[in-house]
Amino acid sequence: MSTTHTITRHLRITGRVQGVCYRASMTEEATRLGLQGWVRNRKDGSVEALAQGPASAVQALIDWARQGPRLARVDGVLVTAVEDGVTLSGFVQREMV
Repeated sequence: MSTTHTITRHLRITGRVQGVCYRASMTEEATRLGLQGWVRNRKDGSVEALAQGPASAVQALIDWARQGPRLARVDGVLVTAVEDGVTLSGFVQREMV
């Protein structure tokens, strides 16, 4: 797979991932990797994210998500491909849903 091929992935992260700076840390990491997308807390205690960019950079964020920031305890990361041609700009934190 080409590292310049743009892909979009939806992530659902479970564990102790709220109240541990997970969203802020993911935003920082995604920005460092040059990705577009968003991250938000969910009322069920999980964190949800959408990441778009070069395949290698998206995979690097997925790998990061499996560890998270220092205080997090990640139990699982469910990754789903998004193929609907969504165009994103920047990487931002969204409101809880």
